[in-house]
Amino acid sequence: MKNKLFRFTDLFKETLWGGHRILPFKGLEADDRLIGESWELSGIPGDESVVQGGAYDGMTLTQLVEEGGSALLGEENFSRFGTRFPLLVKFIDAAQPLSVQVHPDDELAEKRHHCPGKTEMWYIVDGAEGAYLLDGFSRQVTPDEYAARVADNTLPEVLRRYEVCPGDVYYLPAGRVHSIGTGCFICEIQQSSDVTYRIYDFGRTDSEGRPRQLHVEEAKDAIDYSVTEPEVRCDIEENVPVELVKSSFFTTGVYRLTEPMTCDYSELDSFVILICTEGTCRVSCAGEETVLTAGHTLLVSAEAESVTLVPEGAATVLESYV
Repeated sequence: MKNKLFRFTDLFKETLWGGHRILPFKGLEADDRLIGESWELSGIPGDESVVQGGAYDGMTLTQLVEEGGSALLGEENFSRFGTRFPLLVKFIDAAQPLSVQVHPDDELAEKRHHCPGKTEMWYIVDGAEGAYLLDGFSRQVTPDEYAARVADNTLPEVLRRYEVCPGDVYYLPAGRVHSIGTGCFICEIQQSSDVTYRIYDFGRTDSEGRPRQLHVEEAKDAIDYSVTEPEVRCDIEENVPVELVKSSFFTTGVYRLTEPMTCDYSELDSFVILICTEGTCRVSCAGEETVLTAGHTLLVSAEAESVTLVPEGAATVLESYV
C-alpha cells in the first residue's frame, strides 16, 4: 500500500446520557451537544470511518480494506473476515449512567442478526469522583429472577458495582450484563458489532418523554447468569509493553512512555490500532511520520514491520490487534 499509517475523521454520537468531555479531550472546542461517544475506527454500515489525509483520503474504512486486502489486515485476518473490518473503537463519556445491557455471542448474533457478536473491553481513561461500573452478577440468578427484577426495578441489586480509577481494565465477554455508570470516561475496544439488548434503563425516558425500548425477552438467551470476577489493573510500568487483554477476538496492550520505543511487528500478521489516551507522541514507520495526540487513533497496516513511538514528555498509548 502507498501508506502504512492511516488517520480517520471523527464520528460523534449524541446521546441522552452523554456529556461535554469528548471534544476538549480531543483538543476541539466544546459546544452544547451531549456527545456520548466518539467512534474512532468503525466499519459498521452507515457509520463508517473515513480516511483523513494521505493517498487514500476520503475512502471509507471498508473501501480501504477492499483496496488493501491482506496488506492492510494481514493474511489470516483477510481470510477470516474478508472486507469486514473486525474491530470497533470508541471513546465514551457517561455524564449519566448508560442502560444495563447485554450483547449476544457470535452464534446467537449470526442466527438473529446475521452479524458478529459483541465481546468488548473497557480501559478507564478518566473518572469523576464516584465514577462506577456495573459488571456481571453478584450472585447466581435464574432467567425468571432476572425478568422479575427488571419488572420490579431491582435488577441493579444483584449486579456487581465497581468504583473505577484511570488505568483500570475490564474485559466483557458476550453475555456479560453490564452498565457504564455516571462519571466514567472510557476507551472501548470491541468486535465490530452494534447489536445491543437494553434490559434496564433506570426509569429513563427519551427526549419526547417516552420510555426507551427494552429487550428483556430477547436477552434471556444471550445472558450469562454465572458469577465472574472481572480483571482490573491500576499500576502499569513505564516504558515496557504491558498486555491487558488477550482473547480470540483481540489482543490489547498499553505503553506508558517517557522515552522512545520501537514496536517490532515483523512477526505479527495483523493490522495494529494505536490509541492515544494521554499526552502526545510522534509515530513513525518506513519514512512516514505523524503526531498522535490524546483522543486520537491511528491504524497501522499489516505491512508495517516496525513503528517507533517518541513521546513529547509523557504519553499513554493503547495498542490493539487481532
